[in-house]
Amino acid sequence: MEKKKQNLETDIQKIVNYYFYSKGLSLEKIKENAKKRKIIYSRYTRPAKQLLELAGSVKKAQKAIDKVAQWAQSRDLDYAIETIFKKWLELDRLKPREIVKKPFFQGNPMVWSQSKNKWFVIDETGDWREFVGEEKEIEWKVIKH
Repeated sequence: MEKKKQNLETDIQKIVNYYFYSKGLSLEKIKENAKKRKIIYSRYTRPAKQLLELAGSVKKAQKAIDKVAQWAQSRDLDYAIETIFKKWLELDRLKPREIVKKPFFQGNPMVWSQSKNKWFVIDETGDWREFVGEEKEIEWKVIKH
């Protein structure tokens, strides 16, 4: 019985630590923050135990953490271990937000005209100017929604 409890505790620690890794913290940083009381480690053990019971294994729990972490981070959302419970039934459908890159030339947005088969630059006044530069001059920027 004592051996099983010891293993369960290490599995819970693995899940809690993995959760913090998903947030970009190293084991050293977790320990340092716990000493400074920035992280109350014990606050995460109960939800980690519940996640372990729900998932059935540390591996499955870690996969669920990965899935929710990618989904939340792509939307600039914070997440907790409890978020994984809330999203459990839709884990298979959770997808990270697609990164959309938009074309720009010298800071001005560009538009592709399908009918004319060419690029246009939209100037400050909103006029469309035909792009006569080279493809390598187009700057692709990630646009946050």
